[in-house]
Amino acid sequence: MPLKAPTIVFDLDGTLVDTAPDLVASLNHTIAVADLPPVGYEDLTHLVGQGARAMIARAFALRGAPLADEDLQPLLDRFIAHYMAGMPGDSRPYPGLVDALGRLREAGFRLAVCTNKMESLALPLIEKLGLAHHFSAIAGGDTFTVRKPDPGHITATIERAGGDPRLAVMVGDSVNDILAARNAGIPSIVVPFGYSDVPIAELGADRQIDHFDELTPDLLAQLLRK
Repeated sequence: MPLKAPTIVFDLDGTLVDTAPDLVASLNHTIAVADLPPVGYEDLTHLVGQGARAMIARAFALRGAPLADEDLQPLLDRFIAHYMAGMPGDSRPYPGLVDALGRLREAGFRLAVCTNKMESLALPLIEKLGLAHHFSAIAGGDTFTVRKPDPGHITATIERAGGDPRLAVMVGDSVNDILAARNAGIPSIVVPFGYSDVPIAELGADRQIDHFDELTPDLLAQLLRK
């Protein structure tokens, strides 16, 4: 039986797309109802990574404000409504991404997205940015019963894309991405332009790229041979 095409799995926020302006805007719109001071980009690395619900809870904690469990869902609904209404807003793919995706597809790689962002937010964002056709699967934080850093989130995404977890590479910007890949036995690439709250050199990725021009079939082939 011939080998399946290798699968390259990408995180979304801070890896494929710079979503910071719109995340901050929607989060500040949400917490304003509780009269909390707005957050800035410098706070974002401590807030993102586990989806909108966790981001809101972390924003309240950052401001030292109490948040009852029953109040979280209305705040989440407020965030989603604002975020969806402005989508894609100021969110943009990182430089070189579109060319890299085309280059990898032409070389025979299968592409997928694995994000902790809710699927109902991730899918329209990717579609509105004109990127959806590149991916064989797009999985959000609520697509399966687990999410990153659980390795099952990545492996299930690969399988949904029709790939084989034994022939895959993860590309991300945070500890959730790199830890999930490591636990799945999948090589990883880290990018420095995302929202990691620790220096990316400490994440233990197999490789670092500083621009998507460096994401070449040759680099991926090297990682897959390990």
